[in-house]
Amino acid sequence: MEVKLGIDRLKSYTHLFEGKRIGLLTNGTGINSRFESTIDLMHKQFNLVKLFAPEHGVRGNLQAGVTLEGYRDERTQLPVMSLYGATQKPTAEMVEDIDVFAFDIQNVGSRFYTYLYTMAYIMQVCAENSKKCVVFDRPNPLGVSVVEGNILDTKYSSFIGLYPIPQRYGLTIGECARLFNAEYDINCDLIVVEMENYSRDMFFEDTGLPWVVPSPNIPTVDSCFAFNATCIFEGTNVSEGRGTTKPFHFVGAPWIDGAKLADKLNECNLPGVKFRAHYFTPMKYHPKYGKHEGELCGGVELYILDRKRFRPIKAGLTMLYTIRDMFTEFEYLPSYQELGRNGMIDYNTGGSYVREGNYSLDEIIARYEKESAEFAELKAKYHLYS
Repeated sequence: MEVKLGIDRLKSYTHLFEGKRIGLLTNGTGINSRFESTIDLMHKQFNLVKLFAPEHGVRGNLQAGVTLEGYRDERTQLPVMSLYGATQKPTAEMVEDIDVFAFDIQNVGSRFYTYLYTMAYIMQVCAENSKKCVVFDRPNPLGVSVVEGNILDTKYSSFIGLYPIPQRYGLTIGECARLFNAEYDINCDLIVVEMENYSRDMFFEDTGLPWVVPSPNIPTVDSCFAFNATCIFEGTNVSEGRGTTKPFHFVGAPWIDGAKLADKLNECNLPGVKFRAHYFTPMKYHPKYGKHEGELCGGVELYILDRKRFRPIKAGLTMLYTIRDMFTEFEYLPSYQELGRNGMIDYNTGGSYVREGNYSLDEIIARYEKESAEFAELKAKYHLYS
């Protein structure tokens, strides 16, 4: 049976919105299974008074890291408040003229994807200002049967990792909202509009739903898996493929011998993935995120052959340790100023021990497996689907 999204079940939840002033955070992924926009659905049926924009904008038309000021949505002429840039958490003034805050957005299942914490900040402001928060649930494209990675050390909390959860946390965004609300003492008036016919063993394609690009560098479902493996290279002088046709599937630098790297990585026999030597030249992308613009980079292309067996966090760490050990030019980078003063890799990995290099790869992976097992036990309390 085809999965029904939370927003597909809007007719059963009209009582939450009738006679209320509504604020909505969404983006281009906010559509129902008939490709109807959540913005348009809410605007036609209820008193939608204000829109809120996450990273990439309310219509998904901005690149990573591009900040925006408030503006008006061209289609509805509703005011749009930006929650990416100077303001990440809505202010009390922003929500004083709304009664219900609705949230409908496709997440990618990774701790360092900012939409998750935009939701958390919305929940916080709802709790502080006695507003109801309604989250329309959506599938996790990585599936929700596997947990992988370390639990974030809260000394490294940031907008790419706010709470102590693993990198691959194995929850839908609605289940995340339930966990955040209870475990991290938000305690807002939360309603999660559940999906129908969704099960924990599903990958996204199993749902029968359309995939809508959640951000410019996640064009496919496979990109979500690659992102979880290679986004940690954001904290290094190695390109993670931004500015190419396959971001996060390409990893390289001008000083890397792609053939030698591919051979070394394939010798590791990582399950569900193979590596091919590849050469690419990143195009102009963004002054903060771009690396090696216009330079020919040697490296590898990551091929995900079996999602059930592939473990992206283990693969990403193996790639990072291998490149670090093979090429003396490898360096860790400072963080973006808005995150804090620690190294960028610390915010990517949720701790300092990868950068410090005091543990072997096997020791790091063993630590990650122990912590992910602990979180898997905790999160089970917040499951909505069997």
